[in-house]
Amino acid sequence: MKKGYQIVSGGYNTIKDLSQGNFSLHETFLDALMQVSPTVRNYKRVGAIVKYQLLLVKEYKSAFEGFRKSGNFSPDEIAYCARVYDNLLQQSLRNLDELITVISANTLRMNDEERLTAIDKIYADMQDKVLFLRSFNNNTTVLAIQRAKEHNDVRVMRNIYKANN
Repeated sequence: MKKGYQIVSGGYNTIKDLSQGNFSLHETFLDALMQVSPTVRNYKRVGAIVKYQLLLVKEYKSAFEGFRKSGNFSPDEIAYCARVYDNLLQQSLRNLDELITVISANTLRMNDEERLTAIDKIYADMQDKVLFLRSFNNNTTVLAIQRAKEHNDVRVMRNIYKANN
């Protein structure tokens, strides 16, 4: 009976040691997923995302100021532009928050490939936002130019009409 107990106890201890070793192995693997490798931290698209954010803010502020000062838009139209820009800015700031989460250690359990994929997704979204901003600004600029031309044409026609009377 003593020998049987020793066999069972020895087997139990072996299984216990193996399971603890396996747990340590899993724990080490999971802890490694919490760390961010230099490959991810130095990924070129991380810097590009930040540059896109700066570009977005710079371009929207410049365009919005021009639209406000042009006198070619009503207060409601200026308010609409402000809402578009604010929405775009809020979305881009969420992208930056997501980027910080992805490249910060001890926040997400992701391997390098998953982190790089997440960064690529953020990069593509920021690229889309900058392209949208430029399209919006170009279309609004064309509208401002058309309205300025119309105002000028009306003024010229009034002057011609007054000169003929």
